[in-house]
Amino acid sequence: MNGYNTFAAARATQAEELGRAIPLIAAQIADRQAAGELEGPGPVFVGIGASLAAACAAVWELRSRGIHSWRLGAGDLPLPFPESTHPIVAISQSGRSAETLAVLESVAPELRLAVVNTEPSPISQIASSIALGNLADSYASTIGYTATVAALGMLADAWDGGRIDPAWFGLHETFARVEAQLADRVDALAELFRTVASSDFVGAGPAVGSAEAGALLFREVARIPATGMSTRQYLHGSMESAGGGVHVVFGDSRELDLATTLSEAGHHVILISGEPVDSTATLHVVQVPKLPAAQRAVIEALVMQLLVGAVAAVRGIEVEEFVFHNEDTKVPVDAGGAA
Repeated sequence: MNGYNTFAAARATQAEELGRAIPLIAAQIADRQAAGELEGPGPVFVGIGASLAAACAAVWELRSRGIHSWRLGAGDLPLPFPESTHPIVAISQSGRSAETLAVLESVAPELRLAVVNTEPSPISQIASSIALGNLADSYASTIGYTATVAALGMLADAWDGGRIDPAWFGLHETFARVEAQLADRVDALAELFRTVASSDFVGAGPAVGSAEAGALLFREVARIPATGMSTRQYLHGSMESAGGGVHVVFGDSRELDLATTLSEAGHHVILISGEPVDSTATLHVVQVPKLPAAQRAVIEALVMQLLVGAVAAVRGIEVEEFVFHNEDTKVPVDAGGAA
């Protein structure tokens, strides 16, 4: 990462930064497409934390086109990675994630792709890398996360003869418009979290990543224990412990019934949906535009950033530092970015 911004400062320039980053990312993807690097069997995305969450919508987009694709936690599989014809896409903003680098090193060089923010970096030096542009990000990622989602979404669009959706190039304008429309509404919801002990984040299909990223943000920024999971997993028993927290639900189909069921039982629910649903005393609707999966994931991330910033303020939490620092999650680098 090329320097840090405060959480508020990174959010304030995020739409503008997306507007600059997306064309640069698209040009790199076009170059790799022209070189034949984005053809054949679908990619396996590997990452940790927010990077893993960022790949969810891209996997959904690829599978929707009939292309087999997966996302895997980089630290959750034995190495070397099993022999495969599927390229590995390593996701790491710093380009220094130890587990992600280890997976990449264990596969043949011709199968190594990556999406990174920082260049040069250990990962970018051993893979064909798509770079976000050395964006200055916040400790709890803002622009780094949304730009990564965009890069992975455009990569999914272009894979195996596809075409990058032209709507990507206007997404920063949609982002700015939605932020202006929703900021006051979302800020007002922060009071729901003043004294809660936990929160559940639930999403359908491509929005599972948004649920995971939202839960991670609430742990990092607001220090609230939070769990992200898919709608169907939540329905199969996990919702039985509902109570004493706020439930954040992403989706337009089964999620509407889920949100209604929880709210009618007296639980506060924030429903982030493209559908025009009426709010009640316990059902708090935040309507977002209906967009392709990866583009919508960028907007869902915006809503989570707005919300968690306001919640941290309500709870009196300083958001610019982590509580724990783990020295073994990033590989050390020299002045030239090499491991």
